[in-house]
Amino acid sequence: MAKAQTPGRRQRSENKQAAILDAAELLFVRDGYELTSVDAIAAEAKVSKRTVYDHFGDKRTLFEGVLTRVADALTTTVHTAIDEELTAGRDLREGLTAFAMRVVTTAFPSSDYVAFQRLTSQGRAAPVLPRAVHDQPEDLLEKRFTELAAGGEIQAPDAARATKHFTALTVLLALEELRTEPARAATEIPGIIADGVDAFLRAYRR
Repeated sequence: MAKAQTPGRRQRSENKQAAILDAAELLFVRDGYELTSVDAIAAEAKVSKRTVYDHFGDKRTLFEGVLTRVADALTTTVHTAIDEELTAGRDLREGLTAFAMRVVTTAFPSSDYVAFQRLTSQGRAAPVLPRAVHDQPEDLLEKRFTELAAGGEIQAPDAARATKHFTALTVLLALEELRTEPARAATEIPGIIADGVDAFLRAYRR
């Protein structure tokens, strides 16, 4: 029977796993999935190749671990924004505007988002994020919209569709501005989000 790990050994194991994930993320983002080898990851993490295999099995599983970790970080950012901006009793227009601005100014400029975009656009060879994980941020907002509908704040028989409409009118338009006109994005985005929130409320609050 295998012996239970002591706290010290467990911590060392966790530290090695984190170092491997950090190294793998750096190399997968910089060089891509196909050009990154387990040898290179091990060297970057300053561990043996065997240690990488012991923790993750193979390169594909390691890539999935990196992708999931980055996605989880973005989900946490969105979750925090929902909990702190879309609060009970707050003016809905104010809350929706603050939420969208927070996502745009916190999530999009983050290294996690940059890594996520790079990791999810590497072609057919690279593993893809499971849909359930990919959709977590949107699912969290859908849940809050369901609560808002139940409380009479919005009229949304289909909270999933309402979520997509809100995201398209605010966050995605802001992201497009960031991509196409980065120099003027800072001045344009508040207006884009304000207009999007107004359009959403005209459709969903009667």
